[in-house]
Amino acid sequence: MPTKTALVTGASSGIGEATALKLQSLGYTVYGAARRLDRLEKLGDRGIRPLAMDVTDDDSMRAGVERIVAEAGRIDVLVNNAGYGSYGSIEDVPLDEARRQFDVNVFGALRLTQLVLPHMREQRAGTVVNITSMGGKIYTPLGGWYHGTKFALEALSDCLRLEAKPFGIDVVVIEPGGIATEWGGIAADKLEESSGSGPYAAQAAAVASSLRSEANAKRNSPPSVIADAIGKAVTARRPKTRYATGFGAKPLIGLRRIVPDRAFDTLISRAIGMPR
Repeated sequence: MPTKTALVTGASSGIGEATALKLQSLGYTVYGAARRLDRLEKLGDRGIRPLAMDVTDDDSMRAGVERIVAEAGRIDVLVNNAGYGSYGSIEDVPLDEARRQFDVNVFGALRLTQLVLPHMREQRAGTVVNITSMGGKIYTPLGGWYHGTKFALEALSDCLRLEAKPFGIDVVVIEPGGIATEWGGIAADKLEESSGSGPYAAQAAAVASSLRSEANAKRNSPPSVIADAIGKAVTARRPKTRYATGFGAKPLIGLRRIVPDRAFDTLISRAIGMPR
């Protein structure tokens, strides 16, 4: 049997880096993709094949997929992990930034999936893993554009799962909770840039403080928790459609299912320390 091959985007740090190493430990030939090759040197030293790829650049994605097929002859797993959080009030965030977040978090993932699917269909096998978030099931103030991307990726994944099933392709959604990565700091920086002054300033201060909270950071799970879930999914004969894991993911998603909207509004606002 040929060695199975995996492509992991956003592999330069955090969840992507941990996932690339996990899949390698399971026997996969792993291509780790990121915009900057220099940030992949660490993975390259450990046998991961570095791949320069920008998920907002179609030529870049085409070239990456063509290289993998030429070298490995197949693609068995695609992990769409590249993404970021850009917070700010819906009113304040410039539409160019809102579009960029959708381009990276949604359109980049789905375009890369479009490029990989023909090869998986030809193999009659493959797994597409989309990293969403518990933020694809719950919502927080000043996170509208970010949550919009994750809700969208959840829905698209459900539709794709139905479409790909007849070809032997599994589609899996991973819903991380709080994970110890750079994500919170980046989201807080974007938030202060867009809504740090003006009518939403008090809300922005509360949310940014929550995003940077050392107490929350200490409770966050390591990226390896997500990598382990992905490892289980891609090696299962019949993987679950969703894996909610990491700090807070299961309880908050479960709470959202049973608590009415306005009650959830109150709970989230109090948890973040939103001004009344």
